Amino acid sequence: MSTHIGAEPGQIAPTVLLPGDPYRARWAAETFLEGAELVNDVRGMLGFTGTWKGHRVTIQGSGMGMPSLSIYVNELIRDYGAETLIRIGSCGGMQEKVKVRDVILAMTASSISTPSRGIMKEINFAPAADWGLLQAAARAAESREVGLHIGGIYSSDTFYDERPDLNEQMVRHGILAVEMEAAELYTLAARHAKRALAVLTVSDHLQTGEALPASERERSFGDMVEIALEAAFE
Repeated sequence: MSTHIGAEPGQIAPTVLLPGDPYRARWAAETFLEGAELVNDVRGMLGFTGTWKGHRVTIQGSGMGMPSLSIYVNELIRDYGAETLIRIGSCGGMQEKVKVRDVILAMTASSISTPSRGIMKEINFAPAADWGLLQAAARAAESREVGLHIGGIYSSDTFYDERPDLNEQMVRHGILAVEMEAAELYTLAARHAKRALAVLTVSDHLQTGEALPASERERSFGDMVEIALEAAFE
């Protein structure tokens, strides 16, 4: 076990899906995995391992924000040998063409800073998705009746943002959506030569104020989980 993950050696699969919400991890494991077993509950950050079409998969909650995700991804790679890490989560749409319920595949993830900023020093590192995973996810999404967008997103340090000027520049430069974790995930994957991707569902929209009702979230998020699983094992 590691400092923040209580799984025993061999209990974490090489492929890990990372929802921020631990309860969403439980829902995804119960819905999509066979024989899912709880392998982590340290600090209530639930993790489950089971199989999907015969492939071992772990679904581990990562918490909210890049510092929290950084802890779990570092330990998953360093202590458990994770090779493929896919964030599955919600995001806020920023472009008019992006609609609530659409799926976004994050090709790049811009940020003001990440927990890895100190390592990079003066370099503005450009975190990007694994190309093979991105291609596979695009194919999986195109086979479904789902609005699909592929491009850059913004990973923010703050949920209650008070920088309308910054949001304006993100929109101006074509950023599709905002969330809070992908930039650090991509940076850590690059550092350790692992595969990473963020598959996101648009749950609300910064321009229109529209938000996905709670009763519809699980159905919409299901497409995201299936796209991530198909991409991981194509």
